[in-house]
This record gives sequence, structure tokens and C-alpha cells, in this order.
Amino acid sequence: MSATIASLVSYGSDSDSENESESNTGVAKVEPSGPTMSLAVLNSAPEVAVKESVETGTHLDPALKEVSFNPTYETMFAPEFGPVNPFKSQQMAAPRNMLSGYAEPAHLNDFMFEQQRRTFSTYGYALDPSVDTHQVTTSGYIGAVDEAEKNKGLTVFESGHKKSEKRKKIKGGDAEEIDNFLGPWAKYIDEKDVAKPSEDEQKELDEITAKRQKKGRNEEEAPGEEKTILHVKDMYDYQGRSYLHVPQDVGINLRSAEAPDKCYLPKKQIHVWGGHTKGVSAIRLFPSSGHLLLSSSMDCKIKGVFVVCIYLFVICVRCSPLSLLGHSKAVRDICYNNTGTQFLSAAYDRYLKLWDSETGQCISRFTNRKVPYCVKFNPDEDKQNLFVAGMSDKKIVQWDIRTGEVVQEYDRHLGAVNTITFVDENRRFVSTSDDKSLRVWEWDIPVDFKYIAEPSMHSMPAVTLSPNGKWLACQSMDNQILIFGAQNRFRLNKKKVFKGHMVAGYACQVDFSPDMSYVVSGDADGKLNIWDWKTTKLYHRIKAHDKVCISALWHPHETSKVITCGWDGQIKLWD
Repeated sequence: MSATIASLVSYGSDSDSENESESNTGVAKVEPSGPTMSLAVLNSAPEVAVKESVETGTHLDPALKEVSFNPTYETMFAPEFGPVNPFKSQQMAAPRNMLSGYAEPAHLNDFMFEQQRRTFSTYGYALDPSVDTHQVTTSGYIGAVDEAEKNKGLTVFESGHKKSEKRKKIKGGDAEEIDNFLGPWAKYIDEKDVAKPSEDEQKELDEITAKRQKKGRNEEEAPGEEKTILHVKDMYDYQGRSYLHVPQDVGINLRSAEAPDKCYLPKKQIHVWGGHTKGVSAIRLFPSSGHLLLSSSMDCKIKGVFVVCIYLFVICVRCSPLSLLGHSKAVRDICYNNTGTQFLSAAYDRYLKLWDSETGQCISRFTNRKVPYCVKFNPDEDKQNLFVAGMSDKKIVQWDIRTGEVVQEYDRHLGAVNTITFVDENRRFVSTSDDKSLRVWEWDIPVDFKYIAEPSMHSMPAVTLSPNGKWLACQSMDNQILIFGAQNRFRLNKKKVFKGHMVAGYACQVDFSPDMSYVVSGDADGKLNIWDWKTTKLYHRIKAHDKVCISALWHPHETSKVITCGWDGQIKLWD
């Protein structure tokens, strides 16, 4: 009833406004007759909180673990919106950080927990976690307390004295005493059943062992005996000239000032030298003229001894006039001096030997009891008595052939030294190593002034200087040829990368054509690869050898002649 009266009052207020509008229109208003009665105003709507009175800022979800802004204090402690969940029990309301409830962090070492768990599993007792570990008594254990008193609280990670004493009593000794330890099966061995030689047999065995040790030591320390075999009837011609004399009738132009003639791609094989019976490791042309070819190989000679021959080929007459035997193991590298009258050989028997090119006589021997991997004469005319060799013990050793002594050591590499190349008018030399780095040295200064090593670099076991002296071609073990500048900063030329051949694992020698038009290299498949220098495009590929083609040389005075050698023991001439 009160709600109806309140509604009538509200309607009455609306009708008053309508009466005013009717008076304005001229319509008469009829007033009710009789006494007036006052009515109480009642509000039947429920009390609802006004939004502005409770909203203190941006609403935060109580389930959030982190916020991306700085909320105010009122926002953080504002009441939650929405009705209370009537089905939420006390267990559900409790905070949880795991499925079964709330686990408080315990300050317990992981190792200590695992130690006590294993001890309880093995011995049946463990430390009482409610007792301070620094005040542990016999009552500080749980489980088999008697066993804990008996073992004095030892854990599975601790060993008792009885076990070690028992182990020492085992026949054969303790493993810690290595001198007296005979092994785990020693207790099963009966000395009566072991076969031993008699006194006479033991004496004979000692003599044989002593002879073998002495023989092996002598073979290792003593250099191989040098021997020269001449394959031609007369060493000199009717004018008294030897084969070292540069022929004058074959059109060789020794005037280096003139620009070289244009070179052309070789297409066919014109000759094969087969003097070697095993793989050829290196070939070198005679300085300036290139009319002689020096090669080193691995040949098995008399009495089963591995003897390496160094053959000297005369290209013009196509024969082998001289064979030099003197190394007991494979020859790794060879090098002429400037005039070609002498050359050096480096072999795996740890010796470097100086030979006379004309007579084949061994002039001197050099060794530091390490294997030489490469050898080079100093190209300066006033330093022809000095040479450097890259050794297997990470050093570059410099010898003087007059005294036979080491005069300098360059010790900065972290691996065996593979190549040495002189640059910058012979004032510097570049070395590469198994440590996948390239170092540049000043002559006679044992500290490298330039060190190049990148994470992407591979070992570069073969390096060749270009004819104009501006570039270094490096055979990289990731099957590509990299070009470094040979002047000033020795930067890598990223535009000059020669790819398309497989050389991983082999030190295949690279060479340039005299006019700098082509780059040649062998590969692991025995093929001769020829690239264009300007475009780095692979122009030509020839199947040259049955095995690895380890080296390729472009003749300095012939426009299209290339010499290759391989591990099939053959040396071939291409035109």
C-alpha cells in the first residue's frame, strides 16, 4: 500500500506539470473538492553502492602474479568485486603452491637429503630432521637406532676401517698401491701354474731384446746413407755443359721486365714421367728457366727399407738424369736456392739435407729431432746461407748452412707449421699452421706482427704467392681457395673465393698462370681444376690422375703447359 501511495505522489507531480500546460492553452482545470491529506514518501529499492564511492583506480585481478605498472596503495588493497563463492570450502581457500597443498621452503642441502635417504634405505637409520645436526647424539636418529650406534652413524658415502683393512689383505695388493697391485684376478692365480722360461731361455730372450732395442735406436738416430744414381751416359756435353745449363734454343724468355704472353687452357696430356713407384709428394721447377723439374716421393727400395728418391727430370729431353737416395722415410718438401745449384729436402726421418744439384752429393745435414713439414731458402741474394723450416713441434726454426746451427726460432703457433711463404720483397714471411691461423713475421724477429684467425677459418696446408706478388692463394680445408692480400694489412678478399673441388684432408698445391688469368689446383679425386681469376668461375676440369692430384705447376715460360703429380706415382705434362 505504501508503494502505491508513493507512486501516486510521483504521478501527481507529473500531472501538475500537465495542468500548467493546459492553463497555457486556455483549458480550465477542475480542482478536487474536500480536505487535503499528507502522505509519507517511501523508497522500496535496495541500497546499492555508488560506483564512484568504491572505485579507487584500475581493478586488479587477485589471481595475477605480476603487474606491468605501478599501482597505488588504494588499488592494491581495494575490495574484490563480485559476490563471494558460496561453494568455496576452507581447504580451497587455503593458499597452495603444489597439487597437494602448500609446501614451505626447507633449508636442506640436496646432497644431505639424498645421503640420509640412501642411508635409511641401506642401513635402516637416518638423522632425525627435527634435531640440530651439530648436537646429534644416539637419540638423534630415527629407525634402527641400535644399528646407528653400532656403525657410529656412518652413511653410505663413508667407508669403515674394516673394509679397507680387508681389501689390503687381498692377494694382489690394493689398487691405491699401484706398484704392488697385480689386478683383480691375482687371488686366483697360482704361481706354480705360471709358465716361466728357463735360465738359458731367459738369457737368450734378453739378448734378442737388447739387439732389437739397439737396432731400433740406431735406425732412428742415424741418418740414411746418401747415394746418387746417374741415368745418362755422359754428365757433360761436348762443350762441357751439364744439364743445369739453361738451353738457348727452346725459346725461353728470361727477360722478366716484359709482360708475360697470354696463357691458354691446357687440353691434352703430352708426356708422363713414371720414375716413382709410390706417391709423389712435391714438385719444383728450376728457378728462372724452369727447364728442370725436381720431385720428391715415397719409394720402397733395397732390403725392405723405405727409401725416398728425389728425381731430377729434364723437361726438354724428357728423361731422368739423376736419382738421389738418402732419406730413410718419406720426403715432405723440397726447395731450390736462387741459382738452382743447391736444394734442400725435408723428410719424415727428422732430417733436412742440403744437396748439390749437379753432382747429387749431400753437402750437409740438419736436425733438431723433430719432423720438418716445410722448408724455404731466404730469397734475398745476401741471405742464401739461411733457410727456415716449419716443424711438427709448432716452431719455425732458422738454420745457417755455413755453421749448421740454429740461429733463430719463431715459436708462436699452437700447432704444426705447414707452410712458409716470403712476401713484401722478402722482408716478411707468412706461415700457416694446424691451429687454423695465419701469422705474418718480420725476418729475424721471433714475434709475429700480424695474426689472422677467425672462427670460420680452417687449416690451410698449401699457400702460393701470385706472380705479381700482390696475392696469396691459400688452399683451405673447407674445399675452397681463399685469397689474402700480400701487402700491408693481409686482408681476406671475399670477392675472390674459388670453389667446386674436393680437397678436404689433402694439401693440394695451388698455382697461378704467368699472366694471372687462371688459377690451377688438384683435388682428392685426381682432377686438375682451372678457374678464371677475374670471375672465379670454374672453366675446365681434367681427370689427371687415378689418385690424389697433390700438386699442379704452370710453367713460367710456356703459355699453356701445366705439370701435375699425384699419389699414383706419376708426373704428367699437359698442353
